[in-house]
Amino acid sequence: MSYPDPRYFGEHGETSATFRPATTAPDFVSRPASTGDPGDLGGPGSSDAPRGTAYHYLSTTISTGGEYGLYRVDMGPEASGPSTHFHKAMSESFFILSGTMRLFDGRRWVDATSGDYLYVPVGGLHAFRNESGEPASMLMLFAPGAPREEYFEGITQLADLSEEERTEFFLRHDSYFV
Repeated sequence: MSYPDPRYFGEHGETSATFRPATTAPDFVSRPASTGDPGDLGGPGSSDAPRGTAYHYLSTTISTGGEYGLYRVDMGPEASGPSTHFHKAMSESFFILSGTMRLFDGRRWVDATSGDYLYVPVGGLHAFRNESGEPASMLMLFAPGAPREEYFEGITQLADLSEEERTEFFLRHDSYFV
């Protein structure tokens, strides 16, 4: 295996990196659907556990020119996560930062903790859930990049869609549930 063909043809490099501090607020917060309480993000200094799921858009398809998408997902203590599915156009990777996340690799469920990693190639069956009753955080990487921000924000509206509209939403976002 060799390196890909060059795509930058300058001689001295350029100043183009982007830094995002860990203290940056989430780009989108999905509140838990199971409670009537809008919840609390449980920000720094708060004694409350985070509620809902906070998505940090670290590197989007737009910011990487379609190379990949990288997202930090902070899940609250309530049980949540998608059922078994696959993608036809992109791979997906999960790196657990904190807490315990249940990951399905197409064969078995594992309780993944800080430092554990799962790579799912294109077409690979997978799922993830936070069933620990405690907050959990992970990095999700999609390659090549896809407009996942629209997906993350749209899944909160699924209850308002007809069955046909839900099916179209999932197909548009390369998500095939089994």
